Amino acid sequence: MLERAHPIRVIATTTTARRFISDERSAPVSTVSETTQADHSDVTALLSRVTCDDTAEGNQVKGRSWKFWLATSMLVLAVGVVGGPFIYIHFIAAKAPAPLALTTATPTATASSSTSSAQGVSGTWSVTSGSQVGYRVNEILFGQSNVAAGRTSSVTGSVTIAGTTVSKASFGVDMTTVSSDQQRRDNQFNGRIMDTSSYPTATFSLSDPIVLSAIPAVGVQSSTQATGVLTMHGTSKPVTFTVKGQRTSSGIEVTGSIPIVFADWNIPNPSFGPVSTDDHGTLEFLLVLTRA
Repeated sequence: MLERAHPIRVIATTTTARRFISDERSAPVSTVSETTQADHSDVTALLSRVTCDDTAEGNQVKGRSWKFWLATSMLVLAVGVVGGPFIYIHFIAAKAPAPLALTTATPTATASSSTSSAQGVSGTWSVTSGSQVGYRVNEILFGQSNVAAGRTSSVTGSVTIAGTTVSKASFGVDMTTVSSDQQRRDNQFNGRIMDTSSYPTATFSLSDPIVLSAIPAVGVQSSTQATGVLTMHGTSKPVTFTVKGQRTSSGIEVTGSIPIVFADWNIPNPSFGPVSTDDHGTLEFLLVLTRA
């Protein structure tokens, strides 16, 4: 059988519950409101601190991000300035042609100073197809070295040989036809640098006869010194340089180069924009001569 609850214990419990409920109902409204407001203030302060912390952290991230992008941009710019010209010069742009040189001919005999050999070359020889005149200049583009070269085949002239002596030689070059692998360079050459509209022709005239010890056989190359007057850009100056020549089965070939200091011929320094050049260059030539 179930044990019956003690009446006094039940009454006491009920009385305590009623008193608790009565106390809660009789509590002043202001006390509850103040408690709620305090709790709200604590939450607001906490949210404020969290927001400030997030803002500070965001500013730090933004600061680091700004610096990162600035450094990255500078790195990309540096790579573009240095790497771009390097890639262009070494992998895209055409290489400068090799210096002008004599063709390879098979020698037929040893050199001879006999009358018949000398008579074989005596006379007047004229410039023909295959002849070229050009320039070579070292240039630097954003720290990258390059060789600029321009050439033309518009060459005229003749050489007179009497026995073993070159008695006369004169040549002319149409400077308006000199071209390289870069149109912008050619525009500078024809305009500001060489002013080919005012000085369209360059000339060379031998001033001292060249006396040879012997007339080389076909295919045998021989070197000697030549002295004459070179006229460019409206300025004439004496020059002495080494020439190398050989007889071929169809004529004579002569090649050589002349160092040119631009200021000596009143030629402006070719440097322009991002390109800087030496204050000197080389005039090179290959003359192919056939009997007139």
